[in-house]
Amino acid sequence: MTQPQGALLVGSVNLPDAESTFRAAAEVLGDRLRRIPDGEVGDRFHWIAFQPDRIARTAGIERIGDEPVLMQGLDLRPVRVADGVDPATLSFGELGYAESALESWDVFRRLQDDGVISADVRFQVSLPTPAAVVGAFFPEEQRAAVEPVYAGALFGELDRILAAIPHESLAIQWDTAVEFAYIEGAGYPERFGGAYRPWFQDVWAGVIERAAEQARRVPEPVELGYHLCYGDAGEKHFVEPADTGNLVEFANRLIAAVDRPVQWVHLPVPIERDDDGYFAPLAALELPDETELYLGLVHREDGADGATRRIRAAARHVDRFGVATECGCGRAPREETPALLGTHREVAAAW
Repeated sequence: MTQPQGALLVGSVNLPDAESTFRAAAEVLGDRLRRIPDGEVGDRFHWIAFQPDRIARTAGIERIGDEPVLMQGLDLRPVRVADGVDPATLSFGELGYAESALESWDVFRRLQDDGVISADVRFQVSLPTPAAVVGAFFPEEQRAAVEPVYAGALFGELDRILAAIPHESLAIQWDTAVEFAYIEGAGYPERFGGAYRPWFQDVWAGVIERAAEQARRVPEPVELGYHLCYGDAGEKHFVEPADTGNLVEFANRLIAAVDRPVQWVHLPVPIERDDDGYFAPLAALELPDETELYLGLVHREDGADGATRRIRAAARHVDRFGVATECGCGRAPREETPALLGTHREVAAAW
């Protein structure tokens, strides 16, 4: 078996702050990582769950439901455009992504100057897709009209990040999860806002068109990556993929649609899948040499032994990949984070 090369931290890490994440990642995985995220600390601890609170500050937006639905201080109630308000006139304020990235970049840069983080490692910023937030928190009948307005606000956050951080030090990852709910025809339970249904008729064309637009928003030499995901609510997927078929199709269509290099693509691997049936579609993956493939086969529950079983199965169908968790590790118990980082190191070779 060829040992996988390199590791990817998908985004969330259950540590108290950005500096803790940077230091732990550099200490345990320094020679395995080409990029380090800030752990999605603070309000971002549960991916996009903080966005309704941000969106609800906008004039013309109201919450759905009279009583807050609280999770660690965040109100999960969805939002809607108020009656009589034209969605095109909405002006979203700060969404929180640029503010957090710039604060974390100051810490990253200081640690790099101090030699804690290697000079050739990039600062990784993970962003949700506009369709994810709009699909999760707005009523079905309003999504088509709201999406371009929210997308404009999110791309504005990206522009602030691009203006402040040197491009040769930056990597942008698009977290592509809700799109697989559309592709699979699945949805989250009702407590997460009801079934996700796309507002665009051709699902595959719609998700790839949006992913390609996100790529166009990231200029070279900023690195670009895609985290393909089946959700992580309570460390559970919203539906378990039957195999890697749809993930491979998405990656192949994406690469064909974009006119700039994609530095990495990440695919999840459920904990129970160490069989050829799951990995066989990887043989059809058509990634160029410059695109790194990361397989999310590291799980805290079975450590290096389980990861090694899944590596053996994957290696029968693809010969070049690195390792990661299937989603971020922000929902894992904090006390298990050091061991989880150590598993990445144990099963992956250095770059």
